[in-house]
Amino acid sequence: MSLGIAFGIFAVTFLLGSIPWGVIVSKTIYHTDIREHGSGNIGTTNAMRTMGKAGGAAVFLLDFSKGLASGAIAWGCAHTAPPDAAILTPALMGAVAAWGCVYGHIFSPWLSFKGGKGIAVAIGALFVTFGWIGACIELFAVFALLVILTRYVSVGSIAAAVACPFVAAVLFWGDWPAIAVYALVGATVVWAHRSNIARLASGTESRIGSKKGTA
Repeated sequence: MSLGIAFGIFAVTFLLGSIPWGVIVSKTIYHTDIREHGSGNIGTTNAMRTMGKAGGAAVFLLDFSKGLASGAIAWGCAHTAPPDAAILTPALMGAVAAWGCVYGHIFSPWLSFKGGKGIAVAIGALFVTFGWIGACIELFAVFALLVILTRYVSVGSIAAAVACPFVAAVLFWGDWPAIAVYALVGATVVWAHRSNIARLASGTESRIGSKKGTA
């Protein structure tokens, strides 16, 4: 029963996360393909560079909402699961939901298993699965602080991904399966930023405020 519930959560949140809002918004509203501009990524940063602040905000909110909905699915399952699914803790259900949504976003089957880098959807999911305090640590104390200090969105994103399992360990100490899943999610988000890491190493990564098309 526990395995079936976990698989169901992962499958539903993967499909939810796979919706490529960056591509949908760019094609339906701006009549272009975000993948043909800037870094080619479908996420918020490239959306803002390609479609402006309004387009970037729309993509962020839609991707963030995918994460929120995924977390809500886990929350609902945690409160309705039968007693024989007790081994699947609420923390683990939340971790599986975040895992599914982030993987769906990064490996979207609608885009030949390519996609974004998972930050907006992950933060959205964490606002439910970590609670608002844990999510705000990720969003403000790690991501936003480092973006402000370095003017590199990628630095804040990578740092938030690295911090994810450590915040999970504080919140869910002793629930090692849940912590391990969060570690996997964080490692995958870092992997998704491998091109950014290469550009950071070579000094060619684009900072906030730089001209379009330099990323």
